[in-house]
Amino acid sequence: MNEVIEEWVRKAEGDYRTALREMAVTEGPNYDAICFHAQQCIEKLVKAALIAQGIVPPKSHDLPTLCQMLPPRSVAPAEALAIEDLRYLTRAAVAFRYPGESAERGEAEDAVEICTRLREVLLNIIKD
Repeated sequence: MNEVIEEWVRKAEGDYRTALREMAVTEGPNYDAICFHAQQCIEKLVKAALIAQGIVPPKSHDLPTLCQMLPPRSVAPAEALAIEDLRYLTRAAVAFRYPGESAERGEAEDAVEICTRLREVLLNIIKD
């Protein structure tokens, strides 16, 4: 793994730890931030996986679009990066960042669960 990929992974892991720490807060957790950091973790890991495959990632935050750029052989089984999960994280990161919508505990829990599952898939793709 080269230094650029390692840096993407380090930054992704920082987002993951931030989401988990905030989820563990008992007084006043920021569910919006949990959703945001869960999406950011996966976005950075997808970009690391793209770079590992020799693909320059675009400046996009849309997880389904980014994952479609991964070569099919790098994602097995295909449902490991389910489009519904990718859309959920993308929406959660954007919708809850601004006034008008706020994440609830259940949405934050879903975001962390999806992030945890996809993180494992993507780390395996990056390692290969």
